Amino acid sequence: MSDEPLVLGIETSCDETGVGIVRGTTLLADAVASSVEEHARFGGVVPEVASRAHLEAMVPTIQRACDTAGIALADVDAIAVTHGPGLAGALLVGVASAKALALSLGRPLYGVNHLASHVAVDQLEHGPLPEPCLALLVSGGHSSLLRVTDITGGEGPGLGVDPMGATIDDAAGEAFDKVARLLGLPFPGGPHIDRVAREGDQVAIDFPRGLSSRRDLERHRFDFSFSGLKTAVARWVEARERTGEPVPVADVAASFQEAVCDVLVRKALDAASSEGIEDLMIGGGVAANSRLRALAEERAAKLGIRVRVPRPGLCTDNGAMVAALGAEMVARGRTPSSLDLPADSSLPVTDVLAR
Repeated sequence: MSDEPLVLGIETSCDETGVGIVRGTTLLADAVASSVEEHARFGGVVPEVASRAHLEAMVPTIQRACDTAGIALADVDAIAVTHGPGLAGALLVGVASAKALALSLGRPLYGVNHLASHVAVDQLEHGPLPEPCLALLVSGGHSSLLRVTDITGGEGPGLGVDPMGATIDDAAGEAFDKVARLLGLPFPGGPHIDRVAREGDQVAIDFPRGLSSRRDLERHRFDFSFSGLKTAVARWVEARERTGEPVPVADVAASFQEAVCDVLVRKALDAASSEGIEDLMIGGGVAANSRLRALAEERAAKLGIRVRVPRPGLCTDNGAMVAALGAEMVARGRTPSSLDLPADSSLPVTDVLAR
């Protein structure tokens, strides 16, 4: 019998109902029920639809995770749940479910940060996270650069998860969705742009790189902006359509993708170099993008920086990442959250664990 904690994690920050079970840093189950098809006809996630889908999926997804792991709920040592940031109604479903389990089983509850969980999940694949490390988190709602010195939030000076930069408008994943819609590609846009871009020319169109001019770098060295890029793509496509010329979808997708990945990698490596950090971890849904992975590894190798990226299935929202962070909380003896744990849709990344 292992002495490592058996932790069940619940993730409901957006449109995936995720339940993961880990023992220490070993993944035993990662059950996900996605409502993405219900949102596709709207071209984006509808919060009310997501919340109702979580309600319907929660119990069967928990059962599926337990069956896969070969455990009973009574075997679990702790419950972890995303309590922010995310969609308020969706978070409430997960938090209420976790409280019910913790209370009924008599187990400790850990309310953890969604963004920090995206970093912690890499431990399930590549082992203990180097500390410090530089984390680049890119998803539909977030584009962030984080200096991580203690993934559990730390209990001493200089320890924790500290933001170095963030998006000031559209996140990278949001830009992928909007450009995909312009090009007539399905929702969510990221995987479809990645697929189509492989047949295109990434230098066919010189799209802008947001916040990369000398003046911008003085104020926003590590920040991101993709709103201008999205607008530039829209204007380019509209200009072609006005003249009756066909839109080269593959070239537009490839050139847009290159602009996004170029900025993400450039700023991440600049941040790592400025801090003397030798390990870059990339997480979040956009981390599944093949070009982002390839460009990061190519450029990082020249600087002697190691790159860690979880497999694509662990990049998107899932319960395994929440369980991974919860297990780390237990292992490091962090104080559990109270049962009046709230859902916090705007939770800052510095608040890794709810008290």
